[in-house]
Amino acid sequence: MKTKTENQILVIFGASGDLTHRKLIPALFELHRLAMLPGRFAVLGTGRTLYTDQTYRAELEKSLNTDDGKLRSAFLDKIFYQQADPKNKEDYRALKERLDIISGQLGVQQNIIFYLSTPPSLYEVIPEQLSYLGLTRDSEAGWKRFIIEKPFGYDYESARELNKNLLKYLTESQIYRIDHYLGKETVQNLLVTRFSNGIFEPLWNRNYVHHIEITSAESLGVESRGGYYDHAGALRDMLQNHLLQLVSLVAMEPPTVISSTAIRNEMLKVMQSLRPIDSEMIAQQVIRGQYTGSRVKGVFVPGYREEKGVDPESRTETYVAIKLYIDNWRWGGVPFYIRTGKRLPTKVTEIVIHFKPSPHTLFCFEDKGYHAQNQLVIRIQPDEGILLKFGMKVPGAGYHVQDVNMDFHYKDLDNSYLPEAYQRLLLDCMQGDSTLYARGDTVEAAWRFVEPIQRRWEEDQDLPLHGYPAGSWGPEMADELIEGKGYTWRYPCKNLSDDGKYCEL
Repeated sequence: MKTKTENQILVIFGASGDLTHRKLIPALFELHRLAMLPGRFAVLGTGRTLYTDQTYRAELEKSLNTDDGKLRSAFLDKIFYQQADPKNKEDYRALKERLDIISGQLGVQQNIIFYLSTPPSLYEVIPEQLSYLGLTRDSEAGWKRFIIEKPFGYDYESARELNKNLLKYLTESQIYRIDHYLGKETVQNLLVTRFSNGIFEPLWNRNYVHHIEITSAESLGVESRGGYYDHAGALRDMLQNHLLQLVSLVAMEPPTVISSTAIRNEMLKVMQSLRPIDSEMIAQQVIRGQYTGSRVKGVFVPGYREEKGVDPESRTETYVAIKLYIDNWRWGGVPFYIRTGKRLPTKVTEIVIHFKPSPHTLFCFEDKGYHAQNQLVIRIQPDEGILLKFGMKVPGAGYHVQDVNMDFHYKDLDNSYLPEAYQRLLLDCMQGDSTLYARGDTVEAAWRFVEPIQRRWEEDQDLPLHGYPAGSWGPEMADELIEGKGYTWRYPCKNLSDDGKYCEL
C-alpha cells in the first residue's frame, strides 16, 4: 500500500552549501520527476549568502540533470530563498514571516521539515531559536521534523550532551539523524534477505558462521576536505556511524513487526551487546593506518601528510580495521572484522558472511587441499547485488572441486530503478518513517564502544600508526586480525567490467 505524503514545506539551513547542490536538490528533483512529492510542496532555502528567489533558482538549475524544460521549471517554481544568519535572532522572525506567506500561498498547514545542513556548532542553536517562535512544537497547525546531518557528536560525551540539549526543544520522534548508508537499497534488502527467506535465517548464527567481514573502501583521498578530515579520521568519519550501523543490521534479531520502533529497538540491542575493547587489547584488535605517496596507475599520488589542509606531522588515521565481538546468544564467539580506508584500490562497500567449513573434509587432493569457504557476499556499492560462493565438482574424472558463484545484480532486473540514498531518506522523513534514521540511544551506544579506542590513541603516542602505499589494500598488519588457518580478508573488485564502471562480484 502506497503511503500518502502530506502537503508540507522543507526548510534547508545551509542552502547554499555543497550538500544541498550535490545531493538534496537532485534527490528532490528526482522525487518530483517520479510524481512522489506531495501535491502542495515548497522548499525554502536559507543561508548567509545573498540570493533572491530567482537568482537562487538559477543557481540550483545547474544541479538538475534534465533536458525537459517544462519539468525543470515546474520543480524550480517550488523553491524559494530567505537570507538569514542562523546566529542572528532577528533573522528567525523574518524566516517565520516568510514561512507564513508561503504556507498561505500554498493553502497548506504548517507541516515543516527543517534540514540542518550546517556545521555541527549550529545543531543546538537553530532548534533553540526556532523554539522561541513556536516553530518546534507539533500542533493543530502542523507537525515539525528536524533532519540532522553527521557528525552527531565528536565523542561519547559530546553526543550525549547534544542529545540532552536537543531534547530541551524537541521530542525524540521529531529528530531524524541521517546516515546515508542506511538509505541504500542493498542495505534495506538485508532485512528482506534475512527474514523473508527460510534458507538463510536458520544459518545466521554462531553454529554456522565462522566470521563476518564488512569493508568500506574508497579509492579517493581526502581531496578538498583535509582541514575537516584531519580532525575526524576514519574512526569518527566512517566506522562509528556507517559501519556500526551495518553491523547492527547484520546481527540484529528478527523484529516483532516491520515498524520503525521494532527495528530500531533490535539495532540498539546489538550496539549494547558490543564487547568493550580493553585498553591493553587495542593494539591487538585495532589496526590504524595512514596512506603514503605512491604511483597508482602510472600517476604519482601524494601521501596524506602532503594533502592540502593536513598537518605535516599528522597522526590522523585514514584506515582502520577492527576485530569485535557481540556478546549475546546468537553471536557469542563469532568475530566481526570491519575495515574502512581511503586511497584503497577501488570504491566498494560490501558485507561478507563466511560460513564454517563442513565438519569432515572429504575432497582434499595432493598438496592443494581444497578447503571450501562458503560465502554470502552482499554488495552495497557499486554494482549492487548478492553472491553465494560454494564448491562444485570440476567436470571430468575424479572429485576435483572449485568455487563457483551464484549471483544476482540489481542492474540485471528489467526496469530496475535504484533510488539514491538521499532520495529515499527524504521521502521517508516526509512520510514520518524514521526506520532508516539513527536513534539517539543507538548513536550514544556506538560512541560508547569507540570511546576507549579514541582515548588510548590520544593518550599513547607510542601506539603504531602503520603507513600503507596509496592504491594498496591497507597495512599488512591488518591481515593478522583474521583468525583461522586459510582465512584472510576478501579482496573485492579484482576485475572490473568492460566499461570500467562496475566491480565484478
